[in-house]
Amino acid sequence: MHHAPSPFRGVEPPEGFGLVVGNCQAESMRIVLDAPDRPTVRVPPVHEMDAADVERLHELLPRASFLVAQPVRDDYHGLRLGTRQLAASLAPTARLVTFPVVRYAGLHPFQAALHVDGIEEVPPIVAYHDIRTLAAAAGLPALPLLDRRAVQQVESDSLAELRHREEAIDVAASDLLRPTSAEVMRTINHPGNGVWIPLAERVLSALGLPGGPTDPGRPLLNAVRAPLEDWVVDAWGLPEAPRRSWIVDGVEVDPALVAEAHAEWYRAHPDFVAAAIVRLRDLVGRWSR
Repeated sequence: MHHAPSPFRGVEPPEGFGLVVGNCQAESMRIVLDAPDRPTVRVPPVHEMDAADVERLHELLPRASFLVAQPVRDDYHGLRLGTRQLAASLAPTARLVTFPVVRYAGLHPFQAALHVDGIEEVPPIVAYHDIRTLAAAAGLPALPLLDRRAVQQVESDSLAELRHREEAIDVAASDLLRPTSAEVMRTINHPGNGVWIPLAERVLSALGLPGGPTDPGRPLLNAVRAPLEDWVVDAWGLPEAPRRSWIVDGVEVDPALVAEAHAEWYRAHPDFVAAAIVRLRDLVGRWSR
């Protein structure tokens, strides 16, 4: 049975607890690290934390036996949430292990997850952008489907970026991502259990802790699953059948509905479209060759 997490604010944490801090991926890492002999305290994702949360985190850090963190820059959102700032509050005996923010485009080369400064809203239905819908909104010519070589080039670009970030990180994930199956990633930034379990093994080893990862008994980060398009399945020779639809909270959603809703959202947010096309110019360039 899964060990229940301790509430973050207001309740005394268990003896010998550890903390996992990062974006929405951090909770998956916490779940597979958590065990009766290494309890963890559930921490909100950094982009949701307020000043009171950060104060509570710095109260807990000196008592924590370990901190597992995704790299966060100093003074993130004007708060003491930078990885170095958190590490400074740890006890001298506590261990810190960093793991990467995992993004991988091999299974979803048509997808982008991005924010533009000054625009907090996200598009409806799913908060992911389809390069084809975005390019159409920017008035660019229709983008052709990618051939195998181009799919592999988009994948290679995303892996190169992850490997570059891993140079300053304790444990790597990039070698776990070659798409032997669609279970590797649910979306461009939501890894499946086949990534979390071996990545947690590496974290436990880096922490010097005995025992293996905890099997959550359910698929992690599974609320949204992007389509698995036939040309991507062909490019990698995947064992799974293609799937046209999105799956959102267990319900199939037609991609045409998503494209229509997003096109409308782009019309209402022209500044987003302009900034996103600049940010994604390399990816759009791969598509339009």
